[in-house]
Amino acid sequence: MVIKELPWNNRGQKNNTCKKGKKNITEVSHIQQQNDSEGLVVDEIVKMERRIFPKHESMASSFFQELNKLNCGLLYALCPTGESTQSSANNNTVAGYVMYSWPSCLLGSINKLAVRESCRRQGYGEALLKTAIEKCKTRNIQRLSLHVDPLRVDAVSLYKKLGFRIDTLIHSYYSQDRDAYRMFLDFY
Repeated sequence: MVIKELPWNNRGQKNNTCKKGKKNITEVSHIQQQNDSEGLVVDEIVKMERRIFPKHESMASSFFQELNKLNCGLLYALCPTGESTQSSANNNTVAGYVMYSWPSCLLGSINKLAVRESCRRQGYGEALLKTAIEKCKTRNIQRLSLHVDPLRVDAVSLYKKLGFRIDTLIHSYYSQDRDAYRMFLDFY
């Protein structure tokens, strides 16, 4: 499994790859043109976003705008599959991604974590989340938060496994009949 961070936002950052066990993680921090290989990876992530999340929860229409925000990061994981996509190099495809932000030095947020259905239960989500947590720690963030549907039991279990705790239940967060847990992880 390969997890990557692409350069984004013209911040002069280089393409960083981190290894988590057998998984490589790549960070998205700058994409020069939408038609280059990194842009194609983001296009594939946007397509996943549309497939995985209901329209009112999807960030697909504003994905590039979100990534252009100053303190936003995107990590994605590649997995070898037989699938062939324009963005796939050497028959790898995007297995999952995590978008995170740090609006202040005190607080960070996991905005999205998603894994392709065919790649679930193989450690991609955990590797992505661990890497995002490490990236936030390097920015001296004191608390990392996220929202998750309580019915997404596997996701809630993953977050708890990595140290997140439930803060509160927010009624009608996603829609009239869908609530969310607000969860947090304190670093200090």
